[in-house]
Amino acid sequence: MQKKQKIIIGVCTVLCVGVVGAGIFFVGHKDKGKKEELAYVMSVSSMNDMAGIQKLAGVVESQKTLDIQKDAEREIKEILVKVGDEVEAGTSLFIYDTTKLEADLQQSNLDLERAENDMENQKAQIAQLEKEKKNAPEKEKLSYTTQIQSAQMDLKKSEYEKKAKEVEMNRLKTQIENSTVTSEMKGVVKSINNSEGGENFNPYEGSQQAFMTILATGEYRIKGKVNEQNIAQIVEGNPAIIRSRVDKDAIWRGTYTAVDTKNPNNNNNNSMMFGGGQEQQMTSTSYPFYVELESSEGLLLGQHVYIEQDTGVEEREAGIWLDEAFIADVDKKPYVWVESKKGELEKRTVVLGTHDENMMQYRIESGLKSSDYVAFPQEFFKEGIKTTHEMTEEMMETPEDTVIPEEDMEIPQEDMMPEEGEELESEGAVE
Repeated sequence: MQKKQKIIIGVCTVLCVGVVGAGIFFVGHKDKGKKEELAYVMSVSSMNDMAGIQKLAGVVESQKTLDIQKDAEREIKEILVKVGDEVEAGTSLFIYDTTKLEADLQQSNLDLERAENDMENQKAQIAQLEKEKKNAPEKEKLSYTTQIQSAQMDLKKSEYEKKAKEVEMNRLKTQIENSTVTSEMKGVVKSINNSEGGENFNPYEGSQQAFMTILATGEYRIKGKVNEQNIAQIVEGNPAIIRSRVDKDAIWRGTYTAVDTKNPNNNNNNSMMFGGGQEQQMTSTSYPFYVELESSEGLLLGQHVYIEQDTGVEEREAGIWLDEAFIADVDKKPYVWVESKKGELEKRTVVLGTHDENMMQYRIESGLKSSDYVAFPQEFFKEGIKTTHEMTEEMMETPEDTVIPEEDMEIPQEDMMPEEGEELESEGAVE
């Protein structure tokens, strides 16, 4: 005759927002052998490591960007910098070819001289006509008047042409003098678009890409990306923590901006960090967002970092913190159920310190180590019950011979059966 084996499992999940949710599963199944009780235990260190907090990959970029457009009517003679170069305000970036401008200036100078000569001739002609008009018979005076007026119109036309040529010459001289383009600020050369004509259309920005882009140094922000699965994590105005990838103690604080859903980036691999430090890659549509920093001191332009929500945990005392749901008799003589060296439950008294109401955790002053494993407390626990670290799919199932020792947790089978035409509610269903 088969005997029943009862496994008692207590599970407490720590969520990244600091909410503790406890789920208890009681599983009984038929198996040969003696009757045995098992209590599920979980690591104290996992709760202190804040398992479940999601981290997003980010990169340090300049708060201010200088886009330099190329004159489409001019050719570039020489580019004086390359991507990655550091520049100061006034540093020469590139030089336009002035060969055509100099030829145009020479031609304009000749046209100006011709216009000035025409004006002198026209003035002399007008003076001569006016002199002849005085000595001419009365019947010829009208003809002289007409000739003088025509000459005066030609003179005004020449004066206009002279002024136009002077404006043109000044423009050409200015372009020649300013043929070397310089940086307006201190920064780093981010990109140089050396395609023909300097016109590279960016479909996401919806505009012509700049010929050269300079990123200002000293004023940084963090750029990250989120996809459809984690876009709800980024809430405009919420605090964020920036962590170095190489120095675990280096952190910066800032505030999330709104996610830029108007500029999607399709089919990109997005890196995400999950509890335990494991990085995973996933492919989907992603959207950019930014973290405005309180201070960027110590960050380097282009540095890769991790971005995570600021839950306030970093500001509390160092030490071992345990979810309050794992602590029994908190108000009198608090204790926890701990796994012993023999792999059995033992009742251990602990001294409680600060209570973090937001994270629903207590700081353990003494009685517990980060290497310990604890079980979710139950009234029917007793010392000596065997422990297990495994939460298998079989344990998560609810077979027919489920053992539920607590009366307030019992669900009579007759209450579980639906009336004819009535569906069984999913939350109370037992297979």
